[in-house]
Amino acid sequence: MAPTVPSAAKSASPSQPSGKSEVADLKQQLRQLAGSRAPDADDQRRDVFKRVISCMTAGIDVSAAFGEMVLCSATSDVVTKKMCYLYVGSHARAHPDLALLTINFLQRDCRDQDPTIRGLALRSLCSLRVPNLVEYLVTPLTTGLKDPSAYVRTIAAVGAAKLYHISATACIDADLPASLKALMLSDPDAQVVANCLHALQEIWTLEAANSEAAAREIETLYSKPVVFYLLNKIKEFSEWAQCIVLELASKFLPSDNNEIFDIMNLLEDRLQHANGAVVLATIKVFLHLTMSMTDVHQQVYERIKAPLLTLVGAGSPEQSYSVLCHLHLLVMRAPMLFSSDYKSFYCQFSDPSYVKKLKLEMLTAIANESNTYEIVTELCEYAGNVDVPIARESIRAVGKIALQQYDVNAIVDRLLQFLEMDKDYVTAETLVLVKDLLRKYPQWSHDCIAVVGNISSKNIQEPKGKAALIWMLGEYSQDMHDAPYILESLVENWDEEHSPEVRLHLLTAVMKCFFKRPPETQKALGDTLAAGLSDTHQDVHDRALFYYRLLQYSPNVAERVVNPPKQAVSVFADTQSSEIKDRIFDEFNSLSVVYQKPSYMFTDKEHRGPFEYSEDLTGLTEDPENVISAQRYQENDNDLLLSTSDKEDNGTRASNGSSTSTYNAPSDLISPSLISSQAPAETSLVNTGGTYSSQSNFSLDDLLGLSVTEAPALPQPTLALNSKPVLDPGTFQRKWGQLALALSQECSLSPQGAVALMNPQSLIRHMQSNHIQCIASGGQPPNYKFFFYAQKDGAAAFFLVECIVNTASAKAQLKIKADDGTAAEAFSSLFQSALSKFGLS
Repeated sequence: MAPTVPSAAKSASPSQPSGKSEVADLKQQLRQLAGSRAPDADDQRRDVFKRVISCMTAGIDVSAAFGEMVLCSATSDVVTKKMCYLYVGSHARAHPDLALLTINFLQRDCRDQDPTIRGLALRSLCSLRVPNLVEYLVTPLTTGLKDPSAYVRTIAAVGAAKLYHISATACIDADLPASLKALMLSDPDAQVVANCLHALQEIWTLEAANSEAAAREIETLYSKPVVFYLLNKIKEFSEWAQCIVLELASKFLPSDNNEIFDIMNLLEDRLQHANGAVVLATIKVFLHLTMSMTDVHQQVYERIKAPLLTLVGAGSPEQSYSVLCHLHLLVMRAPMLFSSDYKSFYCQFSDPSYVKKLKLEMLTAIANESNTYEIVTELCEYAGNVDVPIARESIRAVGKIALQQYDVNAIVDRLLQFLEMDKDYVTAETLVLVKDLLRKYPQWSHDCIAVVGNISSKNIQEPKGKAALIWMLGEYSQDMHDAPYILESLVENWDEEHSPEVRLHLLTAVMKCFFKRPPETQKALGDTLAAGLSDTHQDVHDRALFYYRLLQYSPNVAERVVNPPKQAVSVFADTQSSEIKDRIFDEFNSLSVVYQKPSYMFTDKEHRGPFEYSEDLTGLTEDPENVISAQRYQENDNDLLLSTSDKEDNGTRASNGSSTSTYNAPSDLISPSLISSQAPAETSLVNTGGTYSSQSNFSLDDLLGLSVTEAPALPQPTLALNSKPVLDPGTFQRKWGQLALALSQECSLSPQGAVALMNPQSLIRHMQSNHIQCIASGGQPPNYKFFFYAQKDGAAAFFLVECIVNTASAKAQLKIKADDGTAAEAFSSLFQSALSKFGLS
């Protein structure tokens, strides 16, 4: 008999490990206890095992005691067994050579009379995850799936999935998936059925990439017999298992409406479940099954409102936020159905900021003619909230409701009252909203300007608020008596303004004011251009130089560019495309809804589904009947060549094409002649009557008080193109994939060109006349995509162009790739020059 451990060792504190000396002491004690049959041996082992686990928790390496721990594993004490299994599972993967020592005692425990020990041993055996030990796992797993104890069968089902991750071949060769399927359909224990289902989904989903048989097996999981069998047992499952079954049911494709109603009747009581995950999973089933049944789908929305609102008011703030995110998604899809429940989305004093922010977005979405007054009244109360971000969001929400054309008169009055509040952030947010309202409702300019004119720019500290005020001073300078003098005072403090956004707005506002009130703004314009030309910020400097050269070229043209007649903005651009929203809806009851973005945007590539954005040229096919001069292939399908991100709802894109206005500057205003050094040297901007005259001899620099040395004009690039280039679609596609992006630019079309694009063939013929050929095109109004190519004359270098044109905004997005990157800039100038002349002849 081995000697017992001294009592002093038993009193050692398990919470005070002391490194190597402690490990050596533990090893000695474990050797003494190995095989001991003393009456208190089990208690002593338990105490020593606790100290070993304590050392593990403290980060001390106790792998040196691996052999002694295995020798002491021969005990009937379940607590000691659990600690031994925990130790073995933690060190086996890091020490695979030592893991072999555990096989015998784990296999022996898998045959123990106690089902708890059998289950724990099987779980530990599968958790070793050592490839060299795979052969020892198959037999215990096969036996475990047939074990009379439900606990052991539950462990074995999960162990089969673990074995697949260690060695897929061993799992398939042992026919474990078939055993799992049979067990799933016949086992009386609900947890065993759930584990088998989860393991099968995991195995077959991964195996389907390599095996057609596995893909067919996945389809059998979604068959009617399996789905209805599981749904009929759903009340027996745990909450986790119910979510697994409901996720399976959401992918089921019913053959007729009767099956849909049968499933909904089976799951009706799940909507009253206390667990939010079960309720959301049930709602996903209802929504996905009724997508093709409009009337029933609307009734589902009505039915799920009460359970969701109940969950929002119950539980922790985190759970409320998760449920609110799903409600937010549904509200955005069908705001009218939730308009009568607007009071449920009022902010509570105890709500965290992230919950309040989401509620404000929902209140904005459900506002309509019947509830706007109550909602706006509530939102105005939040404007004085001590939580500044929420106060800002509430003011923005009021403005968004006004932009939806609901009760505009009363809302404008409320916004103007915000300007009387002595809070900088309230004033700044309100000015931004007033600016947007004036862009959509110009008829309110007199009422708004009367209040805005009394605000001192010195009292506004936030750049976006000051920029909005400056925009109004320039846009409505004819109605604001002091506008030129306010702008002049701002120009005098140019160096004190650190925000480039404000300086850019100030440049444009002074230009606008100059064309409306020339005598009063002449000096301010000169000072502004001088300050802008010497500004260190590149954008500010470039805009000032552009305005200066524009005035040199022609004051009349400058006015048409800076201050053209504008139409009211009808719709402001949405930040998310309809396609993204649909994708999020498809991933209902997942993190995609909480993050408000599809899963591919926040998951690793190996975990993404088959859906990915791409910009390839697949699908280009030759159509000899439509060849124009060089090889050109055009597909009539409107979606050809349009990547996923381009397939927006056309009506939305048409109305949202420009968030600023619906006018477009003529293309001749941005032609190279505007920056040519051959501009007229002397131009009179103002005569005594306040109108333009070309007969005066005043020079621009003298008139504006400038003494600026004009930068020499850049020489126009000289690049000759091959008049008959030849490039087949395969070579084009290969080059497009291989070449790096040389330039990415935006340019404008003339209004005549935008109209002429109603017939895309006309643009193709126009570009061919400039030796630029089209190899593929597609799209429908207002979005068109073209792929052009050209060849450098006398060389083998090609230029490839992706041109996406939006006729609503008369803008073209260009991506240029070139064999000769040094000539990309010159080719870009040629291409844009040719594009700007489209429709003018």
